[in-house]
Amino acid sequence: MKKYASLMLATTLAVTGISFSGNTASAESIDGLENKINELEKEQSELKEQQGSISGDKSDTEGKMNENEEEQSTVDTQIKSIDDKLTKTQNDIATKEQEITSTNDEIKKLEDRMIELKEEIKVLKERIKERDELIKKRLRAIQKSGGDMKYIEVILGSKSFGDFINRSSAVNTIMDQDKTILEEQQADKDSLEANKAEVEESKASVEKKKVALEGQKEELVALKDDLADQKDQKKTLMAKLEKEYTDLEEYKISLEDEQQILAAQAEAVEKAKNLAESEKGKLEQLAREEAARKEAEKRKAEQAKASSSKTASASSSSSNSSSTGNTSSGSGLFIWPAAGPKTSDYGMRHHPIQGIDKLHAGMDIGASTGTPLKAAATGVVIRAGWMSGYGNTIMITHNLNGKTYTTLYAHLSSISVSAGQTVTQGQNIGKTGNSGGSTGPHLHFEVHEGGWNAAKSNSVNPAKFF
Repeated sequence: MKKYASLMLATTLAVTGISFSGNTASAESIDGLENKINELEKEQSELKEQQGSISGDKSDTEGKMNENEEEQSTVDTQIKSIDDKLTKTQNDIATKEQEITSTNDEIKKLEDRMIELKEEIKVLKERIKERDELIKKRLRAIQKSGGDMKYIEVILGSKSFGDFINRSSAVNTIMDQDKTILEEQQADKDSLEANKAEVEESKASVEKKKVALEGQKEELVALKDDLADQKDQKKTLMAKLEKEYTDLEEYKISLEDEQQILAAQAEAVEKAKNLAESEKGKLEQLAREEAARKEAEKRKAEQAKASSSKTASASSSSSNSSSTGNTSSGSGLFIWPAAGPKTSDYGMRHHPIQGIDKLHAGMDIGASTGTPLKAAATGVVIRAGWMSGYGNTIMITHNLNGKTYTTLYAHLSSISVSAGQTVTQGQNIGKTGNSGGSTGPHLHFEVHEGGWNAAKSNSVNPAKFF
């Protein structure tokens, strides 16, 4: 723990530009630490505000995810209901098709019956025609013989009672035959008309039934098509909801990552603040000791004015002063983190995996798997582990020239540091790789002015810092 605290102190002093010379502490050093503490307190306040905002966003996102799940459940129920209706409609269509087939068979039988009737009608017409000829002959015979009076003459012309009986019986037979012929003629005509009417009526009824069935089938087919359209719409909606849920889930994960990162940043800032306050106390103690020493030297000098050697010694002692360290600025703020050429710039581009235009919030360096990875600048590791999309990732917070930066190193094959660890510029922190959402071995390197956030709103082009 002491080793870690001393390393953090060294980091704090390096990034704030504070130095010591022996036991001497300058007022500028104390003022610098005071300013640094104020800056860290301001950064703490900003981090708390960001954490509150992210907590609110996370809560809102979880609410939207719950609403999305409820809507998905509703749509799923609707799809199942439509499926049930489609099944029933399909069964109804099959039933109607069977009824139509049966009706077609019935119509075919009636048509066959009509063909038979035509033959029967043909036979009946022949019989009617023959009877008509017979009836005409009988009528002509009756007309020639004078009608019924001839039958009386036949009967009265009997020569004996037996002859009378025979003649009477013959006349009755003839009259009965004539009556039978007429009745059969009428019966055949009535049968002919009745059969024709029955078949035509049956055919008309069956054809009407067929038209009704085909109409019902058309309605069912239309209903089936409408239900199929509804199902397609619901499936499209379900796919949209599932994508929205996935996006919300990814956003929630990014917020959780951001919460962890902010918590790590807050912890690092708190440590830096505590170290700065501790160091300020030490510097103030040194300043008091130095002031007391100078006061003692002054009194000693007054007592020994005559001695030039003592005066010269006091003058030499009072001329001692502290020096101020230099920090790099401008294009030399960071070093190139891994050996390899730049393969993709910072800025808008067509995402190679998602297939959409979006901000590429860093730059890519073409490094093969296993290439040593170096810290771009001195700082504190705030995250070392897996991140959605980034794969194995390291994030380091830096305070350089009074300004906070966050660097991100993604798609690594291995990580050699842990969260909370202080690293120095050029220190080996891991190895490049191809983890996460990557199309090939490379290093994805980001620079953020301030803290990292999922929206990448603080990201800047890393190229200007090398």
